[in-house]
Amino acid sequence: MSNQTYTASEVVPAAVPGAITTIVPAVGRVLISTIFILSGLSKLAAPAMTIGYIQSVGLPLPSLAYGIATFIEIVGGITLLLGYRTRITAGVLFVFALATAVFFHNHFGDQNQFIHFFKNIAIAGGLLHVVAFGGGRVSLDGRRS
Repeated sequence: MSNQTYTASEVVPAAVPGAITTIVPAVGRVLISTIFILSGLSKLAAPAMTIGYIQSVGLPLPSLAYGIATFIEIVGGITLLLGYRTRITAGVLFVFALATAVFFHNHFGDQNQFIHFFKNIAIAGGLLHVVAFGGGRVSLDGRRS
């Protein structure tokens, strides 16, 4: 056993934190934005089914809700991916993820709905992280600063 102590620079090369703070936020944005973009595109592919699902949970103006949801998912997903107005976009998607959890995945007796509810809650948590820390250096926002 050695009682030798190490400083942070001896254990972790100086470039590692820089790489982490540069690359990880961009990868995180890609991963989170993907679910929104794909979901929005699937809504475009099957509007009648999506409108019917919105009607089935009793929300008013299902056609309007369909349009708003599709817009938020596609445009919000793309702007999050690019890191443009990242904090605002992440805030809007945060509210959207929570609303989706509450209105569409609230039947906790159904294990699938239970899992989808907490998936949305986890996504909302990731989006709060983006709200707090921004899009990072590899983003359109990062290029402007």
